[in-house]
Amino acid sequence: MIKELELKLSPSEAQDESIIRNRAIQKCRLPADTVEEVRLLRRSIDARGKQPAIRLRVAVYAGEHYQPEPAILDRFRMVDEAPEVIIVGAGPAGYFAALELIELGLKPIVFDRGKDVRARRRDLRAIQQFGEVNPDSNYCFGEGGAGTYSDGKLYTRSHKRGNIEKAMRLLVEHGAKSDILIDAHPHIGSNKLPKIVGNIRSTIEHYGGQVHFNSNVTDFLIEDGAIKGVTVNNDTKHTAAAVILATGHSARDIYYLLHQKGVRLEAKPYALGVRIEHPQPLIDQIQYNQRQREAALPASSYRLACQVGDRGVFSFCMCPGGLVVPAATAPGELVVNGMSMSKRDSPYANSGTVVAVELEDLVPFQQYGIFAGLAFQQSVEQALFNHGDGSQQAPAQRLTDFVKGKVSANLNGSSYIPGLYAAPLHELLPASIADKLRQAVQVFGQKMKGYYSEEANVIGTESRTSSPIRIPRDRDTYMHNEVKGFFPAGEGAGYAGGIISAAMDGQNVARAVKKFLVPVPR
Repeated sequence: MIKELELKLSPSEAQDESIIRNRAIQKCRLPADTVEEVRLLRRSIDARGKQPAIRLRVAVYAGEHYQPEPAILDRFRMVDEAPEVIIVGAGPAGYFAALELIELGLKPIVFDRGKDVRARRRDLRAIQQFGEVNPDSNYCFGEGGAGTYSDGKLYTRSHKRGNIEKAMRLLVEHGAKSDILIDAHPHIGSNKLPKIVGNIRSTIEHYGGQVHFNSNVTDFLIEDGAIKGVTVNNDTKHTAAAVILATGHSARDIYYLLHQKGVRLEAKPYALGVRIEHPQPLIDQIQYNQRQREAALPASSYRLACQVGDRGVFSFCMCPGGLVVPAATAPGELVVNGMSMSKRDSPYANSGTVVAVELEDLVPFQQYGIFAGLAFQQSVEQALFNHGDGSQQAPAQRLTDFVKGKVSANLNGSSYIPGLYAAPLHELLPASIADKLRQAVQVFGQKMKGYYSEEANVIGTESRTSSPIRIPRDRDTYMHNEVKGFFPAGEGAGYAGGIISAAMDGQNVARAVKKFLVPVPR
């Protein structure tokens, strides 16, 4: 017999397996000697009361043993002689598509413009410490994609888009802690993900797939409405009957190349704003009623949203115990993002705080056609860079000064390694963005008492929330409506918004590729 039930424990109690077992047995009213195992199914924090609690969902196995499912990798077989599928991009969409293809008996050939996950570190150090931006290797480009070195959050609300459990189990089978299978808001961390990403590559190569770095796709070979392959580094042609495009949301050159090739693209809404950084103890005080957080609790987080006029303003990619990092993908830009290590033990908490950008907001950039959103995004990034000293130092204001419209006399401490300098962000940002942000953070302060504080810094600019471009595809075949064999996937195509949603989209696309290449007989 298996009985599922809910438990509510203190944070310290929830770390003790014997307490969890005893409480579960007591609640299910079964003889203790009949209980073979108590397994955790779900874990979440309930901070609604005066003291935070941990809610657990457990399964009590009485008179029978838990039977774990076989490992997904046990189903993999060699594909070195199988039909080849080209994948452009080694981020979560690309790598999970590659794993799915191997399981389906197809051979993935992955090309990524950046470096392998270990070699990327040198370029991240260069942008952090010296302000040097490598356009092919940075926080967005390279093995693992943007998520690898910018936090590793695995939470998604895209439950209808694919098999979340399968994606999570594959991460565990490649080295992630099994806690991600039970936590309501799972997180791996930027110090742990690189090894996992490297392990995924080893799996791909072990079963006969290929992964090529420093391999920038510079042309798509399209004939008679069908894709035939790609050209890499303006030199080598690689042919295949199917190409999966999984380049992420910042590969602007790919969008322009597709447009030049006559591949239909669509403009789409996105969001743009700032990073707001608070001391983590302040957020803990607000959320947990504990300025000095007890050891059994993780760094607290938040999620905020409101309407200002007809536009949504919302927190995005919140990083408790995190760091603000420079995320530009080309020289002459200033872009910030957030990340957390696995322990989330930084003294700061940060979150993107952004305003929805709709197509009607882009009228001043209409001469750029479908690239109006890209042009607007780039104009903001360049304006903030040009206001500085040519480094990756970021313009900032205290939150209260941002709202009042005055340059801060001094700034709070920050996790941002290149450093901050006081600047009139309320003037540097487009008025349509700044005005809505200034109104929204005051509303957030009403919803979350203590949020609107002079202890917080506003840092510009958070602009890479999602792609301003969508590459259209058929809902059933996942293939571009006008290019046979061409399968857009993940964030860069406009169909995902994070590691897990991108991974699931990659899996879905891989299954669609199998149907395209090996049709099921009717």
